[in-house]
Amino acid sequence: MSTQIQYIPRMVPEINDYFGTEDMSFSPTESFMNALPRRISVQPLESKTKPFSKGDIKILLLENINHQAVISFREQGYQVESYMDALPESVLLEKIRDVHAIGIRSKTVLSSSVLQHAKNLMVIGCYCIGTNQVDLEYAANMGVAVFNSPFSNSRSVAELALANIISLARQLPDKSLQLRGGNWNNSSRHCYEVRGKTVGIIGYGHIGSQLSILAEAMGMSVIYYDILNIMPIGKAKQVPTLDELLRESDFVTLHVPETPDTKNLISSPQIAAMKKGSYILNTSRGSVLETKAVVDGLKSGKLFGAALDVFPNEPRFNRSNVFNDDLNKWTSELINLPNVILTPHIGGATMEAQSVTGLEVSEAIANFITQGSSLESVNFPEVSLRQTNFDDNALRILFVHRNIPGVLRKVNDILSRHNIEKQYSDSNGDIAYVITDISDVTQSDVHAIYNELDKTSERITVRLIY
Repeated sequence: MSTQIQYIPRMVPEINDYFGTEDMSFSPTESFMNALPRRISVQPLESKTKPFSKGDIKILLLENINHQAVISFREQGYQVESYMDALPESVLLEKIRDVHAIGIRSKTVLSSSVLQHAKNLMVIGCYCIGTNQVDLEYAANMGVAVFNSPFSNSRSVAELALANIISLARQLPDKSLQLRGGNWNNSSRHCYEVRGKTVGIIGYGHIGSQLSILAEAMGMSVIYYDILNIMPIGKAKQVPTLDELLRESDFVTLHVPETPDTKNLISSPQIAAMKKGSYILNTSRGSVLETKAVVDGLKSGKLFGAALDVFPNEPRFNRSNVFNDDLNKWTSELINLPNVILTPHIGGATMEAQSVTGLEVSEAIANFITQGSSLESVNFPEVSLRQTNFDDNALRILFVHRNIPGVLRKVNDILSRHNIEKQYSDSNGDIAYVITDISDVTQSDVHAIYNELDKTSERITVRLIY
């Protein structure tokens, strides 16, 4: 007789548990982390006509999101439910049904089939760089803004890339595995210093420029290729073409976003153009590198090594949690090749990066809930109004609607009985968003305004705050 095993999510320990010696012993007393300012967002003043309380807002945090996020939300009075892991889809569907905000990292997939169950959802926080795990268009059409943290882990990713460069040059992965198997191999064959070698950086943005500084400090020559003309840092040199970078580099490292233009940016022709005995690294997105071409380059001896932190298809807990040939058909070949470093998308997985990300994304979520600010949203019109010291008879109206001519006139006709203090509107594709502050509002006015706006045929969502 078979026994069905019930999945029990692991909840995050109480906040005080985070400050044990194991968690904090990695860092000296005076560190980068301790120098970070507390970034608790400024909250609006309370109002007698305020239609909701922050204590009614439910926030779900998954995948062991940094404790700074939990602290920030709880200090502001929100209900917070936090879990150590991503959730299987059946559990996720149950949990997401009533929450107003959800925070995830890279494993949780918020597809349209998941989001359609989220009846109260207002905002999604991706506590990472990427947002491809979220159906952004579907979320926007629900009136749900999505925020991420695109730059907070730049240093962590750059340091991983540099560590991989040194590890590949010294064949550290293979030497370690051989010794663990009892084989004492201290040969210097194909082991090199990185000093004096050339690293070619594809994409000279926040991460690429950080790596440039670190590599130059190690005595390496730095060249970079970018579609934009970017001022170099230190002695780095921008080259005009990708082919020139590939020809001159001992190490080629990718730091570009995932776009249609970067899909398979490096494939067989580009690897053929590289130096014999060179190395390739990818800590950006799996789609920018054709991994089968890397496998072929390693087998032929064209490449002496590779370090991959990202892959075209990666495990998602609410789909699968296994890295094998079912995800990528070349997996078995790749894992059996020498001098290959494979890591599970850990470029930004440091305590420092996660803490900064936790604060940054949490602040964006809180500002959207309490003020309606959608600045830096990846799928939404970017609208914000400065906070005013409202009196008790003021109201802020957040109205998301189809981007159709004449809607704003309908909105202002409804609000015409009140003085409009400030108003700002913007659109993004088919979605438009307007924030309006009005004064001289009574409690009965609040209900009347909401009901009239809610009946507007072009409405997606309407919220009233303050």
